Amino acid sequence: MEIRLATAKDAPQLFCLNEQFNGAGVATLEGIRGSLAGGHQEVVFVADLGGVLAGFVCVQLKKSFCYSSLAAEITEVFVRQDFRRRGIASRMIEAAERHCRRNYPLGEFTLLVGKSNLAAYALYKSLGFCDDGRRHLAKGRWPAFPPA
Repeated sequence: MEIRLATAKDAPQLFCLNEQFNGAGVATLEGIRGSLAGGHQEVVFVADLGGVLAGFVCVQLKKSFCYSSLAAEITEVFVRQDFRRRGIASRMIEAAERHCRRNYPLGEFTLLVGKSNLAAYALYKSLGFCDDGRRHLAKGRWPAFPPA
């Protein structure tokens, strides 16, 4: 198994994995391909098993004029059901963190996990993440694509 940065060639498989993870219609193949082809706002790592993608990790890089460093946030972690409990998520997260710390001036590395997702919470704790006492607030869920 190879843990590596995703490329635009991975878009078709990532599209299918994302539909398993987030549901149909939340992203397009063209949108995924475009995100992977350009920009440095997001870093995506995949677990590649001989050409078959078993999972992905997405890291958003955020910059504010208020700070000299970037904030990196893991926004998505997904491993296909048939590949779970093999350490794949851990390896992808560790690779993403190493890559981001080596290539960007980071001030922090964060993630958000649902209160009821106890398995993910345990995984993140085992990787050194801790509850920092902040509260995450959200407002609305707008459609992914505005009406035409």
